[in-house]
Amino acid sequence: MSRKRCSIDGCFENKSLHKLPKNVNIRDQWLMFIFSEIPQNFSSTISVCSKHFSSDCFVNLAQFNAGFCKTLLIKADAVPTLLGPTSNPQPGTSQDSQTTITTTITHKHASTQTDPPLRKTVGTQLSLGTLAEHVRSKATQTDTFLGEMPLFSTPLKGNVSGVLGSRPAKRPRLEEDEEEDTSIDIPEPQDSTYNPEDSVTIVTESSQVLPTNGYSDTKYIVYGSCLFELFETCPVCQRVCDVTPLRRGTFLAIDQLCPHCQYSRKWKSQPVFGSNPAGNLQLSAAIYFSGASFIQLEKIFNAMHIALFKYDTFRRHARMYLEPTIIHKWGKDQETLLQRLSQHDKAIIGGDMRADSPGHSAKYGSYSVMNLREKTIIDIQLVQSNEVGGSYHMELEGLKRSLAMLAARGIELDYIVTDRHPQIQKYLKDNNIKQFYDIWHLEKGLSKKLDKIAKEKDCQEVRKWQRSIKNHVYWTATSSTSGQEKVAKWKSLVNHLQDIHTHEDPLFPKCEHPEKSSTDPSKWLQPASKPLYKLDKTLMNKRVLKDVEKLSHHHQTSSLEAFHSVILRFAPKNVVFPYLGMLCRLYLAAMHFNENAHRTQAVSASGKPIYKIKFPKSKKGVCTAKPVKTGQTYNYVQELMEVLFENVFDDPRPYIMEVEKIKIPEPLSSQYERPPKDEVIAGYMSRFSREVV
Repeated sequence: MSRKRCSIDGCFENKSLHKLPKNVNIRDQWLMFIFSEIPQNFSSTISVCSKHFSSDCFVNLAQFNAGFCKTLLIKADAVPTLLGPTSNPQPGTSQDSQTTITTTITHKHASTQTDPPLRKTVGTQLSLGTLAEHVRSKATQTDTFLGEMPLFSTPLKGNVSGVLGSRPAKRPRLEEDEEEDTSIDIPEPQDSTYNPEDSVTIVTESSQVLPTNGYSDTKYIVYGSCLFELFETCPVCQRVCDVTPLRRGTFLAIDQLCPHCQYSRKWKSQPVFGSNPAGNLQLSAAIYFSGASFIQLEKIFNAMHIALFKYDTFRRHARMYLEPTIIHKWGKDQETLLQRLSQHDKAIIGGDMRADSPGHSAKYGSYSVMNLREKTIIDIQLVQSNEVGGSYHMELEGLKRSLAMLAARGIELDYIVTDRHPQIQKYLKDNNIKQFYDIWHLEKGLSKKLDKIAKEKDCQEVRKWQRSIKNHVYWTATSSTSGQEKVAKWKSLVNHLQDIHTHEDPLFPKCEHPEKSSTDPSKWLQPASKPLYKLDKTLMNKRVLKDVEKLSHHHQTSSLEAFHSVILRFAPKNVVFPYLGMLCRLYLAAMHFNENAHRTQAVSASGKPIYKIKFPKSKKGVCTAKPVKTGQTYNYVQELMEVLFENVFDDPRPYIMEVEKIKIPEPLSSQYERPPKDEVIAGYMSRFSREVV
């Protein structure tokens, strides 16, 4: 490739040539520098290289030296003043009075800020990857290491296969036809029509918008053999270097030292906040905030041989940073929800408890309260069984705590919708709080009794009416305006089963369905028959009538049941959590549910609503359609990350104090006497060492 020549004798430059400026005054100063006096005739292609300009004449010298741009630009009023190392100095200038500057433009690596090695072009020893565009590294540009951090180090020399696998084989030599295609013709950027914006590549553009915080930076999976290949050879003398890797969890630091020319550099795979690598803390946060399991993630990482910290480190992160972050954010979110709830004259809420295990042996009971107008969770109370003397009393205690919290905020209740728990009924009645029952809970109990009756001898006719009776429960509650009207409509069911559609109760004297002849006359029940007797005894007893009278006519707790299924994703029932860990996971489930509570139905490209066909187990083979909603969002996770890295991590003390205000009950084992461990082990060993008789 032919080299262009600077207009000053003896000076050659390949890249940084600058043509005469258009400004007449500045152009005359250039000509005076080149020829000592302005000639009458001169060529318009006169160029001066970068060696003859001082460093303050360039617009982007620092960026060019760092490798962030390919073209060195000069200011519009820049004038050459440095003669440079020419063989024939120009007359009229004093070599002694000029400061000689050597502007050998080099690109430094962005991760280490070190000078790259000298390169020579050998056409037959280049791979296609070598000729690719230079990509700026996004590694940490700091010179400090972890100080006194306990890191694992292994000094390496030459091949680092002993640490992370064998070094890959040398790239195969390119064929001759491939080498001819790899030549790149780079236009001269010093042309008068040159526009610096035209030379900005995609890589350069992306490097200018690097994130300012470490937690939002993009991460990649890098193989150790590929990473250590970058540090095996000295960039100065091209000899083998000593490489010392230092690892702490997902963090890796590399200390490179050349024993021949004493070149050294230090590199870190991620930022370090104090003594905590950012990647370790962020991975712990991502596991916790998304409701995942560290144990399961550890299995995945071990299967892929990805470096990971220990479980104790995860628990330390959770105790010092993550749990205080969750408690703080839920407090802020709850304050907003309660303020919005107080804007109504009276609140309509729903409440229900979820136990962490079936039966009456539950350790935790979480009582959730929902704003039924907006379908959002406004409060969660976690009760441990030893606080109230047994798991049966946990639901009432959770309700008391939630109502006390609402009363302290000055929120008045219109009514509350719950299930038919006897203790809840009595407490609300004694405190003059209006209560309604969820329809599904009553219908579920009646359906079980109907299934049992339909299996009895001579009661097969009941099976024909099961679906209609279920529908009648919902219609009775939603179409009535008072409790007496609900009871009147419910009592009409016995007459309807006998094909009698006029009734004695004035609140509901006649069935509202149109009169039509039945296609199956055998379905009507006969008076004094066994099926009718069984149904009348089951559906018309005093307790059922009382429950029907208090059925909710508008709001139900089905959304609360949906929230309980969300909790399973964050706190599975087959995993044991400590009290604070269980509470934080309940708060995370509430954040996720509230953010996605109002998702709309998804539509196709043509704007048609999307449905999916399901066969629910409860329907016993009956097909049903279900609307498909839009995808879930997880913005609360990013908000938690912001609170963690921008607030909690800087000074966790005030956030830890919020956690310390939570009253954590004693563990269940504290109520038992703990014998010495040696005695327990001795009893175990003696039990299994006995001879079989």
